[in-house]
Amino acid sequence: MKHLTTPLGDEVLSLTAGELVTLSGTVYTARDEAHLRMMEDGIPFAPQGSVVYHCGPVIQDDEIVVAGPTTSARMNPLTGFILDAGVKGIIGKGGMSAEVRNQMKGRAVYFAFTGGCANLAAARMKLEGVHYSDLGMAEAVWQIRLDKLPLIVAIDANGGDLFATAIDYAREKFQQMYQ
Repeated sequence: MKHLTTPLGDEVLSLTAGELVTLSGTVYTARDEAHLRMMEDGIPFAPQGSVVYHCGPVIQDDEIVVAGPTTSARMNPLTGFILDAGVKGIIGKGGMSAEVRNQMKGRAVYFAFTGGCANLAAARMKLEGVHYSDLGMAEAVWQIRLDKLPLIVAIDANGGDLFATAIDYAREKFQQMYQ
């Protein structure tokens, strides 16, 4: 298992889909509204080597209560600009489109974190700050410090994609069973 720390560099280019990693360092949550705001007003953090976590955490008394991933596919049309700005990693659940997979080639990876494990995630996190708090708790960009969050490389920088592989396998089996 590889241990990664943000900001990420070219070491992510050698990761392969299916590889287990842990991630430490600062990440930034962003859902739909945050992406739209960043497209309009600019990215409120240094994007080079950063990691965006598709998450709307629950924050209470400056503590992270739960912070599970949200469905990444919602951000498919909103992802290219953050990759162009230098973001090297995205964390979420459910995978992303073939278009995003192609945009990641040679420059970034997608890490999957298991949905339903929001308490585990929060136990590995410490709140550092917030941007765009006017968007509300779920949509704000939260700056979070991770301590060895366990992740799976689901889309690598060479086009390997666990989700696409699983879909292809399921289609093949379905065709065999129902010719």
